[in-house]
Amino acid sequence: MEILTDHPDLAMVDVSGVQRAINIGLLEEESLTPGDWILIHVGFALSKIDEVEAKAALDFLESIGQAYEDEIAAFRASMIEKG
Repeated sequence: MEILTDHPDLAMVDVSGVQRAINIGLLEEESLTPGDWILIHVGFALSKIDEVEAKAALDFLESIGQAYEDEIAAFRASMIEKG
């Protein structure tokens, strides 16, 4: 959604309606802009992916049912503190 100007290593993202700040420091070599698709794991952006790959990943996650719901609930409850 946006790269935080006061913390350029953080970005606000939307994952299935949950908005959180995540660390994008591992992708400092990438040119990231709002609207890009990124693969996130435990609060860190791991790679920039295209929309087709993102849809395939989301479709898979949604197909595993309760495990996906549990993961979204955990994501909703988590947060990276700025500062």
